[in-house]
Amino acid sequence: MGSYTLGAKTAVSQGESSTFTGVPGSKSEIDKDEMIRITRKVEFSAAHFYHNPKFSGEENERVFGKCSNTHGHGHNYTLEVTIAGEPDPATGMVLDLKELKDILQAEVVDRMDHRHLNYEVPELAGKIPTCENIAAVIWTLLEPKIRQGKLDRVRLYESADLFADCTADGQ
Repeated sequence: MGSYTLGAKTAVSQGESSTFTGVPGSKSEIDKDEMIRITRKVEFSAAHFYHNPKFSGEENERVFGKCSNTHGHGHNYTLEVTIAGEPDPATGMVLDLKELKDILQAEVVDRMDHRHLNYEVPELAGKIPTCENIAAVIWTLLEPKIRQGKLDRVRLYESADLFADCTADGQ
């Protein structure tokens, strides 16, 4: 599956990579089986620690290092959520970005911002709140709320050089 850029948006082609230079409505417009992707970014701050109850204290420290300190530590997370689909002919939008902003606020920011993820986010109960597990929980929270287009990617940055991706195609 090749990808190409359409202005500031990325679209996907079933064939080889190519650059799309057409104007919507023209003969070089995107085929019906191709999608536009839009991405919205939000930030939230939260605390967590890593602990596996099946491990001894020594094993938790060996495996998780200073991240196993039960007092926890915090991160300023950055979340990027990508929706894929065809633009609505009436609005030109895959999904109204205001609607996506409201969904992210209600489902992620209000739920996780300035919270201790181990204790205050029920969806993470019984899970080690790694970047991977948090991204998977966010996917589960968002997917049923997206009514236009489809959830394509959840990318959660724990720091500038560490992120986890959950994608629709599992790649």
